[in-house]
Amino acid sequence: MEPVSLIIPTLNEAAAIGSVIQEIPPAFAGDIIIADGGSTDGTKDIARAAGARVIDAGRGYGRACALGAAAADPASRVIVFMDGDGADRGDLIARIAGPVLRGSHDFVLASRTRGERAPGAMLWHQVLAGRIAGFGIGALYGVHYSDMCAFRAIDRSALQKLQLREMTYGWNVEMQMRAARDGLRILEVPLPYRCRAGGVSKVAGSFRGSLRAGSRILAAFWRVARDVSQC
Repeated sequence: MEPVSLIIPTLNEAAAIGSVIQEIPPAFAGDIIIADGGSTDGTKDIARAAGARVIDAGRGYGRACALGAAAADPASRVIVFMDGDGADRGDLIARIAGPVLRGSHDFVLASRTRGERAPGAMLWHQVLAGRIAGFGIGALYGVHYSDMCAFRAIDRSALQKLQLREMTYGWNVEMQMRAARDGLRILEVPLPYRCRAGGVSKVAGSFRGSLRAGSRILAAFWRVARDVSQC
């Protein structure tokens, strides 16, 4: 099988990161990159002990994703992104990466809202945000997403052509918008979603975090919509 690089942005995920890495099937575990945002709880040491590479990415979710992708094995044609909190099912990575590896699709996303969710795994405003973003993207480009899940795989050359600029939590929605605009072959795959294994969510763990992430996602949406309309 062709090599795949897996990018996991982290910030204080010591309670989960070891099991997240260990859950990845051996066929997909050859290049696991932890793009760390300044953890102080031992996340980096645990990740290294579990066999991952660790890079210091600085703050910003999008920045971590971008730097992780830039550090990926040059032989990897497919880049996979997932969270480090244990909520994504890393053992099911083949369902995300497989269609891109086979060449049938360029961009594949997990859908938490279409899959089976553990009670409390997603809050109502997370579900609503995904639906609103999906409606807006559908209205603009005719591609209807059901979620903005972090668990996703994309062809490396396609990712580079998207020229993503968002360095915050707007990274995911910018990727989805530009992928739709550019006519990538897109697939959503319903996957089960768990509660995080430990720690506190930087997005849903507090009202302030949710508000901050939501404002950045909304700002990214309007910026990309404006940029695309001017192309």
